[in-house]
Amino acid sequence: MRVHVDQEKCCGSGQCVLAAPDVFDQRADDGIVLLLDPRPPAGIHAEVRDAAAFCPAGAITVEET
Repeated sequence: MRVHVDQEKCCGSGQCVLAAPDVFDQRADDGIVLLLDPRPPAGIHAEVRDAAAFCPAGAITVEET
């Protein structure tokens, strides 16, 4: 799995951080998504997929490898 984020699309809702805190964080000043791990371990792939699905702005893309 490879994860991509589009910070231009991000609206700062934080749903990704709630779903997968080991992969996503938010900038302190404006809440925009920060990608912590673009290649997360297999054990949290379901959480990453949930984060992408929950993102109201569609700022997260998951590429299955």
